[in-house]
Amino acid sequence: MPPQSLLDVARAVRENAHVPYSHFKVGAAIRAASGAVYGGCNVENVAYPQGTCAEAGAIAAMVAAGDRVIAEVLVIADCPTPVTPCGGCRQKIAEFAAGDVAVTMCTTDGLSMMMTVAELLPGVFDASQMVPAGGGA
Repeated sequence: MPPQSLLDVARAVRENAHVPYSHFKVGAAIRAASGAVYGGCNVENVAYPQGTCAEAGAIAAMVAAGDRVIAEVLVIADCPTPVTPCGGCRQKIAEFAAGDVAVTMCTTDGLSMMMTVAELLPGVFDASQMVPAGGGA
């Protein structure tokens, strides 16, 4: 069976987005290093900060299934230009993806743009920065 298209998964899951306030549906699909594909959509809440982004939902599905390494990401939204992941999602993606992992951003009209994780999040905060100066715990 051919691998699932990230675009097909992201388009399909985008339709399930819960966006009664912004009406801005976003879909995301992640291919894990295992080859499995995970989708996520944005879910709004009337208390805006309590909503979740599509990318965060796809990452949560990946982790819940037992995968921990992102090999590829695709995000799609209905907007004039490809929409990039928000800052928080860039950091979430970087938690599970190497800097050279491709992140493709698409519009529902067929425009796309690809950047690497490192291009999206230069100066990423990572686990090496959690070690106190002097190496003590």
